[in-house]
This record gives sequence, structure tokens and C-alpha cells, in this order.
Amino acid sequence: MSQDQFSAHRHSDETLSLRPERTAVLTVDMLNDFCIDGGAMVLPGGERLYGPQNAVNAAAREVGSAVVFLIDSHRPNMRRERELQKRTPHCTEGSWGAQVVDALDQKDGDIKVLKRRYSGFFNTDLDLTLKDMQIDTLIVMGVVTNICVRSTVHDAFFLGYQVIVPEDCVAATGPREQVSSLYDIATHFGWVSNSAEVIAALRDEGVIRNKEIPA
Repeated sequence: MSQDQFSAHRHSDETLSLRPERTAVLTVDMLNDFCIDGGAMVLPGGERLYGPQNAVNAAAREVGSAVVFLIDSHRPNMRRERELQKRTPHCTEGSWGAQVVDALDQKDGDIKVLKRRYSGFFNTDLDLTLKDMQIDTLIVMGVVTNICVRSTVHDAFFLGYQVIVPEDCVAATGPREQVSSLYDIATHFGWVSNSAEVIAALRDEGVIRNKEIPA
């Protein structure tokens, strides 16, 4: 399928150079409620992300990039919880469902940010934390591509960050939503790559090339 006429108006230079000390990896909502049998809203196939995500986070730690886990966490007894007006109750604060899955490696130096909306930036201290660390480039991974990942990518772009999404480190609610979201991210908000290229660029301060996503 050919690219839509509007989105075809883009820069020809689609590369981004990574500087590890200015880069952070955001892992979005890899939580028991979304990933583990018995969770409130399990995304089928989410377990395939564990290996690539662990590899990216390990490479980030090796070269001194920040590793951040974004954690959906909803306080009980809220009268008007916007996210829960649309979705089944999930990720209650302090519960098993709101914990990062055991399959993902976590280290003492990792940063955890709680969020109560789809975006990791909305009314959290994520932006302030990244700015204090002089971060300007984000690698965003997690679930789900077309909701929380995408919302976080949008806000990161609006706030001036360069954003990379490794396609094998994110999963959507379905194939259509995955392709559509990655297409829009690559076309309008950032770069789409894969875990192997991101790891190589982190270790060698190399270049990320934007993937061509079919329209």
C-alpha cells in the first residue's frame, strides 16, 4: 500500500545519533495485571516482549543510560477516575496487579514512576526527573502500543524529546493497531527501530534509522 499523501511530506534524513548519557529507556506498564494469567486485563502474547526488553535495558545500564519503569497505579475509592471510567478496574495501588512482572530484570539504580493516566508524563514527575538528568532522547517499550505507549510517545514529542520505539519491544491490542500506531509514530512523532539496532547504537553511540512502516 502506498503512503498517504499527507504523511508523505516528511524529511528525507531519517537518522538519529544516540548519546547514552542523554538517553533513557522507558518501560511502560509491563505489569502483572496486563501480562500474567490471572491479571485484570491480560494482553495475549505480551510475554514475547520480555527477552528484547531485558536486552535493551541491560545494554542501557552497561553504557550509563537511565532505565525507567512506568507503573500504572490507581488509588481505590476515587469518585472520578478517568481511566477506570473507560476500562475494567486494574492495577490498584499496592496490589499484585500493579507490580512489574518478575520476568523483567530490575536493578537498584532503576527509576520507577507511578502514573494514573495512559501517558507516563501526565501529572507525574517523569519530565522533571528526565530534565534533571539532562535526558533528551527516549527509547519507549511496553504495552500497549496503541494506548499507553502511544500516549507517552505523544507527550514526549510535545515536550521536546527525541523518541525511539523498538517494534519488537511493544505490543498492541491487535495487528491493525500495532501497524497503525507504529506508522504514525515513525511518520509524525519519532523513530521506529528494533531491539538489535537500538542495542548496537547504545553500545557504539551509533545511528538509528527510521523504519519504513507500510501505510
